[in-house]
Amino acid sequence: MTLVSTYDVAIIGAGPAGMTAALYAARADLRTVLLERLSAGGQLATTDVIENYPGFPEGIGGLDVSFAMLEQAQRFGAEYRMAEVSGLRLAEDVKRIETAEGTIMAPCVILATGTRPKLLGVPGEKSLRGRGVSYCAVCDGAFYRGKEVAVVGGGDSAVEEAAYLTRFVEKVYLLVRRDQLRATPVVQAKILNHPQVEIRWNTVVEEILGETKVAGLRLLNRATGEKSELAVGGIFIYVGLLPNNESFLGQVELDQYGYVLADGDMRTNVPGVLVAGDLRAKNLRQVATAVGDGAIAGVTAQHYLDSLK
Repeated sequence: MTLVSTYDVAIIGAGPAGMTAALYAARADLRTVLLERLSAGGQLATTDVIENYPGFPEGIGGLDVSFAMLEQAQRFGAEYRMAEVSGLRLAEDVKRIETAEGTIMAPCVILATGTRPKLLGVPGEKSLRGRGVSYCAVCDGAFYRGKEVAVVGGGDSAVEEAAYLTRFVEKVYLLVRRDQLRATPVVQAKILNHPQVEIRWNTVVEEILGETKVAGLRLLNRATGEKSELAVGGIFIYVGLLPNNESFLGQVELDQYGYVLADGDMRTNVPGVLVAGDLRAKNLRQVATAVGDGAIAGVTAQHYLDSLK
């Protein structure tokens, strides 16, 4: 027999957007459930130090912020469940969420499933994932103590993680496909002229080498056409993000990149379905914008439910 639970608001995804939405919804005395398939915090929990979140002039650990956000939402009555969503039915007045632990029914759903790392799509990447191929320096950096590693990417995430890895590794090769970094100047300053970081411009990875673990990379210089091999013990990939939209494809309107379209109140084209955080189509994806989205979504949920009375 399938267990059915009923709530006012069901929030899918417990990153900063989802946890903030849960806080606001629970404070409005709405029966609120927060669903997360892994652990609270999302990408925030895998970030070593957050330096651009207001109120913390010296920075603060991503994991610390994650725990605090969840505790605050729970203090106001939000229920937290570790459960993976296997199916969604959003068109009905009362939405239906299927999980391994049972069915959840709610007239209002907030989608806050965030994003995941984009793959390079080169030979060796999938077969060596977890065996030298990583997408999270904070998670895996300590395993490479004393080794030489590569970081792929030129944005803030790639540069931040390259700087973080210098705590453990002998040397970091930063592989940038263009002739300049996209990272903001304050972030670039962390690795430019760093003795443990070597930047290789106009460089892309063609293949990740190794049988049972990463042994090296086959590289191409896009400017000269020169091919080379680089011996490294690991590779950390930061070449972009993809929206986690698989569970509701075809049910809400998306932009050309798969992000959910919404108005300024976080309302999608489906009544009772809101979106918040990195999953939303927008120009800036930061913890601060995720928290803002979550606050708006929580208040909009209250207004929507009031309109049904």
